[in-house]
Amino acid sequence: MFVSAETILIVLIVGLIAGWLAGEIVDGTGFGVVNDILIGIIGAFIGSWLLPRLGIQLGAGLVAAIVSATIGAIVLLLVIRLVAAGPRRGYLRRRRYR
Repeated sequence: MFVSAETILIVLIVGLIAGWLAGEIVDGTGFGVVNDILIGIIGAFIGSWLLPRLGIQLGAGLVAAIVSATIGAIVLLLVIRLVAAGPRRGYLRRRRYR
């Protein structure tokens, strides 16, 4: 399988934009260039797997790829936040009524 340098560049740009957007939406800040790219690329895999199973078709093109990757990256960041928070940090903590 041959992957051109142009394809790799597009994947990196989509990953950077999607990771940055997801960081802005979920946390309010980005995570740095490398982490934004990694989050965006992993989010693209999640989005391309999840959205068709939910019956959502975004179409083709660069904008659709960015939107799909951003949705996947948001899901990834929310899952990471829930797992990292644990029951003691407040996200899944039960309220105690006195």
